[in-house]
Amino acid sequence: MTNPAADAGEPVAVHYRLRPERPAAHLFRVTCRVEEPDAAGQVLRMPAWIPGSYMIRDFARNVVRIAARDARGEVAVDKLDKQTWRCAPASGALTVECDVYAWDLSVRAAHLDRTHGFFNGTSVFLCPDGQDGRPCTLEIEPPADPACDGWHVATSLPVEAVDEHGFGRYRAADYDELIDHPVEMGRFRRIDYEAGGVPHALVLTGRCRADAERLARDLATLCAWHVDFFGGSPPPFDRYLFLTMVTGDGYGGLEHRASSSLMCARRNLPAPDATGVSEDYRTFLGLCSHEYFHSWNVKRIRPAGFTPYRLAAESHTRLLWVFEGFTSYYDDLALLRAGLVGCDDYLEVLGQTVTRVQRGAGRHLQSVAESSFDAWTRFYKQDENAPNAIVSYYTKGALVALCLDLHIRSASGGEHSLDDVMRRLWREYGQPGRGVGEDEMPAIIQRATGVDCAAVLDAWVDGTDDLPLADLLDAHGVRLGLRAADGLSDRGGKPAASGARPGRRLVPGFQLQADGQLARVSVVHIDSPAERAGIAAGDLLVALDGVRVPVDGLDAFLDQCREGERIACHVLRHDALLELEMTLENADVSTAWLEIHDETRAHRWLCPGKGG
Repeated sequence: MTNPAADAGEPVAVHYRLRPERPAAHLFRVTCRVEEPDAAGQVLRMPAWIPGSYMIRDFARNVVRIAARDARGEVAVDKLDKQTWRCAPASGALTVECDVYAWDLSVRAAHLDRTHGFFNGTSVFLCPDGQDGRPCTLEIEPPADPACDGWHVATSLPVEAVDEHGFGRYRAADYDELIDHPVEMGRFRRIDYEAGGVPHALVLTGRCRADAERLARDLATLCAWHVDFFGGSPPPFDRYLFLTMVTGDGYGGLEHRASSSLMCARRNLPAPDATGVSEDYRTFLGLCSHEYFHSWNVKRIRPAGFTPYRLAAESHTRLLWVFEGFTSYYDDLALLRAGLVGCDDYLEVLGQTVTRVQRGAGRHLQSVAESSFDAWTRFYKQDENAPNAIVSYYTKGALVALCLDLHIRSASGGEHSLDDVMRRLWREYGQPGRGVGEDEMPAIIQRATGVDCAAVLDAWVDGTDDLPLADLLDAHGVRLGLRAADGLSDRGGKPAASGARPGRRLVPGFQLQADGQLARVSVVHIDSPAERAGIAAGDLLVALDGVRVPVDGLDAFLDQCREGERIACHVLRHDALLELEMTLENADVSTAWLEIHDETRAHRWLCPGKGG
């Protein structure tokens, strides 16, 4: 299979070749041939991070062997720093070959064994200095291991010449495009459908039983809504793939320009003949919606700091509350507006988002702008004190988007909304080379809606006070309720369960995780009974009131306690047994739920019509 159009344009400057060399040892062999290397010695670099995941991951650490050659033979290679190499001056074209260890089962890196191979380009492809803006090709070769017979390739990379299994040559306009099309290879299940006038496919890798017809129908409906929301066909790609690894308990996603890398649990996929949208399936649809919305918001509408991406070191921006927060607002809202879930389902999910924000004391210490800027060192490197010290630009960013949407609707008399802001962003900033400046959002919102939001943005984005959710929601027909948690598994989103005991903590100020037959303290909340008692993260909880209490038995234990009761706590810290005393208190009223009290006003916000 060939693509004649791929032959047009500037001559190819760099040729890559990738082969699953030793699947059982998790090794890809990758070569990079530079046609016109730097006469002073070609420098090559491996990215330190991958766009969409804002943490330094040092992908070069997985390069286990590197060598270079030219027409005369071997060329010396010197390592300059953790991710950079320089080759000696070459005679003619230079070929650099490396073996890359791939054993990270995630959406961010690379994974290879005899069941499948997956990689993001940032994990495997060296970038030759001075050549990154020039066209390149990639030859994907099948593994020689007979255990891998029957493998196919799935990727959104433009095809140049491939066989019926997808192995062969692909082409990219430059290095940035090369690394923005992840590749899955193996014996996967492919579900094809159409949306927005272009072909789409869901690729499922891993053992699962799923209703293919249901998935195709629901994803086609969802994707069509997104395309319409941003102005209709055609979308900004000529085909799209959801590359999905199905595991026992996985979850995650990473956006790309014409595809998404996803992980989900088997229970997240609809079983054959299942009816309705279960909470697990709703989670999967929300994940797909989130990453698909990113095709516009962050892959093309970008912060100025990501235009272009600089992958050797951190690229800071205070705008992730827009690019991740706004996307987190629209991902589940799209399910409602596309008709895949009902209002009650959507309000339940929104109530859970409010609950997650309300339960974190860090929201009073860190703004969403600061959270965005510090993503590299704080949000993506959370420790046991994270709930006390940071706020999520995903969850609070989604609530900022909600508040902006409702504020704009009220201030404009219902004429405008956040939808208009997103479409304005797409029209003005959706083209390559123009990024959103750090201080541009107030002006963009005013151009799109006529509403001056500078003051509220200053308070909601740069401030740490709680958002005026209750008042804004009430003005649009929805009541916000807050109550105490019912127990460890209470994520909010619903009124208190019938017969629930009111006014007690979910736990007495700590979070637990199982450690054998005992429970280990993973988080101690600030200003809580556990903190006042001297309990610390990492403590092994031996007994409460003289009795061993496992993680799944804590609710039952607390049901027998009273406010103000003093409880003896035996904990093992390192190798020392400590006896501490904790005084129980009533629960914080921080668990949220929502209900409609004026259907007409609520409908204008929640379901204003096709396309938002």
